[in-house]
Amino acid sequence: MTSATQPTGGGVAPDPGLLMRVPRLSYFFPAHNEEANLEGLVEEALETLSSIADVFEIIAVNDGSTDGTAEIADRLATEHPDVVRAVHHPVNRGYGEALRSGFAAARYELVAFTDGDRQFRVEDLGRLTTRLAGPDRPDVVAGYRIRRADPILRIVYARTYKLANRVLFGLRVRDVDCACKLFRREALEGIRVESGGAFFSAELLIKIQAAGRPVAEVGVPHYPRTAGSPTGARPSVIWRAVKDFWGLRLRLWANRDRAMRRGRPILGPPPGSEPSS
Repeated sequence: MTSATQPTGGGVAPDPGLLMRVPRLSYFFPAHNEEANLEGLVEEALETLSSIADVFEIIAVNDGSTDGTAEIADRLATEHPDVVRAVHHPVNRGYGEALRSGFAAARYELVAFTDGDRQFRVEDLGRLTTRLAGPDRPDVVAGYRIRRADPILRIVYARTYKLANRVLFGLRVRDVDCACKLFRREALEGIRVESGGAFFSAELLIKIQAAGRPVAEVGVPHYPRTAGSPTGARPSVIWRAVKDFWGLRLRLWANRDRAMRRGRPILGPPPGSEPSS
């Protein structure tokens, strides 16, 4: 089995030209004030996921939006019953809490997510399902942006953050916060995450790695945002991530087993969320 501390490259993956279909796939995305992107993303997913999975579901996680995101999500869920679902946070709870609600709402054996800003194409989840079928059978496939389409300041933040996670946690994932990831459901069993902010993805991967579950990587295209406004570079978001980062590092140094048990289960019910009827 491939070591979880050294993500595997593409050398053991199936032929990238051969798309590997999966039986059932849950796909979700967080959305905070994404009314300009939401309908197009759901339409793209409806058109594309049938080429990737025999059965699929699409879950929009509305994280306390103040625009028309909630209404659009509910309308799409009504128009596509049993395929599109909406989960609502009454107030903005943060990126990590939106991801947590998406994981908790997912029903199928494979769970994938992207962001709701359309900087990834849903069809590129096929790269992840194909990599998952490699002979080393990873538990997680983490995408990495082949060429990041972000402002230079965000790229500088990302490189610094990547180095810090590598040095202080031994996390050898080249693009920690790439919002294009695929998980086997069993890889999430027993994993608890404390962060509810931007550190969520890193903490999840750190604890999956610590549990000895193999992580592989595959490159995915990244596209410029064409609508809406990013929030990841806000000082409050960065400060929360820094606090969560050092909190986990200090707790792991103090008592690794206790630190691994802190937080809420990834597959547990999302507190404060409201599923669409």
